[in-house]
Amino acid sequence: MEWLRPHAEGTLVYTYIQPGASVDGVSGIFNERLKIKIKAPPRDGEANAAVIAFIAKLLGVPKKKVHLMRGETSRQKDLLVELSVDDVVLVLKCFV
Repeated sequence: MEWLRPHAEGTLVYTYIQPGASVDGVSGIFNERLKIKIKAPPRDGEANAAVIAFIAKLLGVPKKKVHLMRGETSRQKDLLVELSVDDVVLVLKCFV
């Protein structure tokens, strides 16, 4: 899976975000990144906060265990999740 990488503190998840969607959800792979649709608009950090909250809920971890490492103003965001790659794959494999 090109969109996952092990990290010393957990797992890096490379995402492509579609803000302003009608529903929140995972919609497959786009350009070797996990595509996530988010209802929140891309202004004042609303979409970033929504992505973090969505991933945390999906993986069953507190929001403080999901960190935006890169892509604050981009659709391409790199997230660090404080879980092992195996744990992330167990949850996300049914979406891709």
